[in-house]
Amino acid sequence: MHPRELTLIVAATNQMGIGINNGLPWKGLKKEMAYFARITKRAPPGTTNALIMGRKTWDSIPPKFRPLKDRTNIVITRSPLPPPSEREPGKHIVNSIAEAVGFAQENKSERIFVIGGAEIYKAALEMEETKRILLTRIKGDFECDAWFPLKLGEDGSAEGWRRRKNSGLNNWVGEEVAAGDQEEAGTKYEFEMWEKVED
Repeated sequence: MHPRELTLIVAATNQMGIGINNGLPWKGLKKEMAYFARITKRAPPGTTNALIMGRKTWDSIPPKFRPLKDRTNIVITRSPLPPPSEREPGKHIVNSIAEAVGFAQENKSERIFVIGGAEIYKAALEMEETKRILLTRIKGDFECDAWFPLKLGEDGSAEGWRRRKNSGLNNWVGEEVAAGDQEEAGTKYEFEMWEKVED
């Protein structure tokens, strides 16, 4: 089976903070959330994308929005898997990121996104299938207790990674993404795409 690429999608501060108390440190970024939804839903007719997440990320999604619709939701847990009769509809549970990728491939997912949290991102970054990171750079100081495990510099530098131009982001996501600083609810942010530098 042809290995599928993994894309990490994350919103993070310049210090790579991504969360606090199992929630987002910032509030009111509705356009940014809509971008996440569009990008992760966009797939050719008759296909769907997969979202890989940890149990805490799943739990942080308000129950009325779970599972995230029009996408295959795959949740990684260390706990023993419950019997099928006790599983939530639309929630596919596995014990490792390798199992999650395998499930997504078997399900013929068009694109596979990793959406958090920190431990899942770290495991994904160690996989050769991981090819890109869609970063929303949050330009503000927020108290965080969870961090993205790779420093993506404001100057476009990161060991083993390079930031693509806005045109590259547009081509990959399939829409014209607003370039430069955006602002909502008093918080500035910018959409970026990073790709792994292949040897």
